[in-house]
Amino acid sequence: MPTLPLAFDPGGAFDPFLLLVTALVLDAYLGEMRLLFKVIPHPVVAIGNVIGWFDRRLNRAERGDTNRRVRGILVVVFMTGAALGIGAMIQAAAAWMPYGWALELFVLVTLVAQRSLYDHVAAVAKGLEQGGLAGGRKAVAMIVGRDPKTLDEHGVARAAIESCAENFSDGIVAPVFWYVLLGLPGMLAYKTINTMDSMIGHKTDRYRAFGWAAARLDDVLNLIPARLAGLILAAGTVAAAGKPGKAVRTMLRDARKHRSPNAGWPEAAMAGGLDLALAGPRRYPGEVVDAPWIGSGRARADATDIRRALRTLVAGCVLQAGIVLLLWFGMGQ
Repeated sequence: MPTLPLAFDPGGAFDPFLLLVTALVLDAYLGEMRLLFKVIPHPVVAIGNVIGWFDRRLNRAERGDTNRRVRGILVVVFMTGAALGIGAMIQAAAAWMPYGWALELFVLVTLVAQRSLYDHVAAVAKGLEQGGLAGGRKAVAMIVGRDPKTLDEHGVARAAIESCAENFSDGIVAPVFWYVLLGLPGMLAYKTINTMDSMIGHKTDRYRAFGWAAARLDDVLNLIPARLAGLILAAGTVAAAGKPGKAVRTMLRDARKHRSPNAGWPEAAMAGGLDLALAGPRRYPGEVVDAPWIGSGRARADATDIRRALRTLVAGCVLQAGIVLLLWFGMGQ
């Protein structure tokens, strides 16, 4: 069994698994802590500012693709190395300083996004329920990259559910996975790479070469977490009167239809478990994607289905915290 006096000694060191569970609970309660981050920059915002600076300085149109790809690789190496180093220093300080665990706990809380994801997806359901299509489009524009003006009510609902599933994987499961595997350096490095992918990992003329390394590395780091997230969501659909067995079958059948090697796994699990059809043709600014459907259920999703996806999300977060607790007990024996 874990050494409980050490794990709960407030002036000493916290067991990392217990620290992680504490962070998950606090994030679920506190959310984005907007008031605090009006005073100090959020770590992910700070990371994004550095990436943006490199983008402006190194990714110029007059440079050739090979030049820009090399520069993009160097940016990824520098940013990942810096994240690993900073994470290691924070972790070392947390272990050495009295009450230093509070510093690591604070960073952990800022790097998982359970409550934030729930609130943003719930805002879409509320927008549709109270403001109709216009309200839904306004809310969904905050969480998806596609053009909301092209979406009808069902498209808005599907977009919210897809975002819920995909962000459960890369915003919640993957950071926890890399913390369990490599501690705070692993989590901070993952968040840095994932932020780079979201900012420069696009298949556009500007970023196809410069963001190539960031996009490929993000794909690699999400290979296991995405599939794990799909399994957790499949189990979580029970909370929404869903079908876990169908979720798994749909995931195995349809996940590879997605243009991303990873996003299809949690999306397919959500689609199958809730008996929906997700993905399909969609429009982004300047691009139309003729994507296949994932799932064989209803494409005419609505706000009620978003609420079911949110119940699945909550169940998934609870299941993940339970897995971490099991690891804590297992590692302590």
